[in-house]
Amino acid sequence: MKTSPAPSTISQPETTRAMNGADVVVECLAREGIDVIFAYPGGASQELHQAFARRSDVRVILPRHEQGGVFAAEAWSRVNGKVGVCMATSGPGATNLVSGIADAYMDSIPMICITGQVFSKFIGKSAFQETDFFGMTLPIVKHSYLVLNAADLPRIFKEAFYLARSGRPGPVIIDIPKDVQQAKLTPVFPATVEFANKSLTEFPLATDAQLKVILDLIAKAQRPILYTGGGIISAEASADLRAFAEKVNIPVATTLMGVGAFPEDHPLSLRWFGMHGSAFGNWAVDQADLVLCFGARFDDRITGDVNKFATGATIVHVDIDASEHNKNKRVAHPIASDIKHALVRLNELADAARFTPPDTKPWHTQCAAWKRDYPFAYEASHHIVPQEAVEMLHTLTGGDAIITTGVGQHQMWAAQFYPFKEPRRYISSLGLGAMGFGYPAAMGAKVARPDKQVIDIDGDGSFLMNIQELATCHIEKIAAKAMILNNQHLGMVVQWEDRFYNSVRGNTILGDKENVGSPDNPGGIYPDYVTIAQGFGVKARRVFKREELKEAIQEMLDHDGPYVLDIIVPYTEHVLPMIPAGKTVKDMILK
Repeated sequence: MKTSPAPSTISQPETTRAMNGADVVVECLAREGIDVIFAYPGGASQELHQAFARRSDVRVILPRHEQGGVFAAEAWSRVNGKVGVCMATSGPGATNLVSGIADAYMDSIPMICITGQVFSKFIGKSAFQETDFFGMTLPIVKHSYLVLNAADLPRIFKEAFYLARSGRPGPVIIDIPKDVQQAKLTPVFPATVEFANKSLTEFPLATDAQLKVILDLIAKAQRPILYTGGGIISAEASADLRAFAEKVNIPVATTLMGVGAFPEDHPLSLRWFGMHGSAFGNWAVDQADLVLCFGARFDDRITGDVNKFATGATIVHVDIDASEHNKNKRVAHPIASDIKHALVRLNELADAARFTPPDTKPWHTQCAAWKRDYPFAYEASHHIVPQEAVEMLHTLTGGDAIITTGVGQHQMWAAQFYPFKEPRRYISSLGLGAMGFGYPAAMGAKVARPDKQVIDIDGDGSFLMNIQELATCHIEKIAAKAMILNNQHLGMVVQWEDRFYNSVRGNTILGDKENVGSPDNPGGIYPDYVTIAQGFGVKARRVFKREELKEAIQEMLDHDGPYVLDIIVPYTEHVLPMIPAGKTVKDMILK
């Protein structure tokens, strides 16, 4: 969807009073139902902030860094399924959004990013704080707009929201020069838009003939598996997936993006699989004779050596984005379709045909044995180990919290030891793997769902990257909490150093390498997150001892504002299982 949409047809126009371009932008957002944005001001976006100041129906949350704002907007979208909105000024303000835009693009998250731009007459002349933001973001957006006529703003915003949330969702950029923000006009607001290019509005739907092939394949299978991804969640198709899996009696293994799309406590669940996923899920996919890939994309962290992935299986790939078909893995049956339509219709066709699942009892017996014998597990220690902390958090929240994460070992432990029953509860940067995501994401998630406990399970390296958002949460009274699994190292890189580089430390110690902090060396802990948090006005606590863990987590949960719980853990723990990059299930490391 990189080609420019042809000018859309405006239907049911509505003319309002005269206003300037900045006021038009705010009105467009309000008309799309947006009641909160994350925005950091600057010279080229000041008119927009003045327009927001004249309104009370759209809340503007001021992050302390533009990257914090874009991650928060993205998490807001991930949690409620709506289009998140962030805003920044031109130049460095805009470029600070790039990681979040790339993250939303890779994980298919709908988002609108508004940027101020220098006056139109200065574009291309290396003016102060000018960057070609339109050009530099083209590879990581569904579409980009550079607005040169204020009269186009209502149409462009209507198009942008449609493009962001339709089909395979993703981010859209709207770059607005300052003179366009200042221009006076009487806007015409379209009720709908219609693109000349019908491929932008007409998305593929599987035919009954294609779906009957799937049912025929299931009827003949002895070892079928459902491999499901984030597309299920984007399409709000979790209930349809569950109905289908139960109807045809097929085990379900998800990707990390798909965590929660199928209840992980369900008898048919094989949790999530891939590099650090369940051994039983990986073995089941490897030994299946039929793999039904629904709303996933054969990412390398799932497949390992793609040429040796599910070699004994007939593979069906249903995805709304036909460009994903045969991109990473050749499949027997590529089907371009909205996944919710496909699942709804599969259930209807199965009912109409009185479909009877094949006798796959030996397969279910084998899967159950793998689950029993090779669960996610860890060895107890006299110290607090990270897995235990996550497990305790799950117990004390009853599995009902929204969990955000940074990127690293803690990200994997969060998914391993906090089972999810519902979608949109595990919020993590997965395609891009952007450190610093966790706490701003918790901030955005808590704004989206103030009724839920929202906890960022983070590492000390990732947390420090956007620690300034503690100020935002304190000032805005956002009760986003952080549980840091603090091992004083870049844990995942250290794990690779231990496994593949003879434990040579290549800049992976975060404190004083001559006095490395640990549970046995409290005096070496650096930095002091408790003091830092208190400087932001945020309550904080540090724990070393196992006997204090439960009470400390409960204190965090009971607190009515933002909170930082710094849990000191040993750096020697590794995330297992592990399939080394580019290897296969047969190379899985279990201990």
